[in-house]
Amino acid sequence: MPKHGKKFTDAVKQIDRNTLYEPNEAFTILKKVAPAKFDETIEVAVRLGVDPRHADQQVRGAVILPHGTGKTRTVLVFAKGDKVKEAIDAGADFVGAEDMVEKIQKEGWLAFDVAVATPDMMGTVGKLGRILGPRGLMPNPKTGTVTFDVDKAIKEVKAGKIEYRVDKAGNIHAPIGRVSFDNEKLLENLRTLIDTLIRAKPAAAKGQYMKSITLSSTMGPGIKIITQKIND
Repeated sequence: MPKHGKKFTDAVKQIDRNTLYEPNEAFTILKKVAPAKFDETIEVAVRLGVDPRHADQQVRGAVILPHGTGKTRTVLVFAKGDKVKEAIDAGADFVGAEDMVEKIQKEGWLAFDVAVATPDMMGTVGKLGRILGPRGLMPNPKTGTVTFDVDKAIKEVKAGKIEYRVDKAGNIHAPIGRVSFDNEKLLENLRTLIDTLIRAKPAAAKGQYMKSITLSSTMGPGIKIITQKIND
């Protein structure tokens, strides 16, 4: 069993694990008990009633949070020709083609949060599948990161776009802001994510879809919330 520090243990004592909290109350408690000295990220874990082993029950996509995540995200764009200037003008942090692929392959360079690629580059970028795939960094058309409209893709990421993907246990994990955010901004971000997940419900999923929603800070304990209260 992992051994938790005193701050975490004290935080747990202030939460009733058998109680489902209203979202606004949960945010207030999280801010009060957040044990770290830095501005912790507020994260949400959603347990879905899907079986990810079946292709027709996968839940994956992207959503733009209205208030962002509080983190400046570094964007790498794989492009060539006129799209290089478009990417630079849109605010890309790194732009390249075969040179960037080689840098990642040979140097293990991964100093970026999101990778965007134009469709004509995917034949080359595909070589990085084993490196970028497990880290969730591989460009994908389903999340809007494989596109010729690199201007739009970059601006969406910079504006607070996040990707979500169900894991093997049927859970979605995503950041929705920082401890320093006011409750209303956190609630709006949470609503946006949950509404998006509801619309993404696979037709093959049977029974209860939203099984539980838990909020936590980076270093703090989880708090389960009342799902029906999110849109109140």
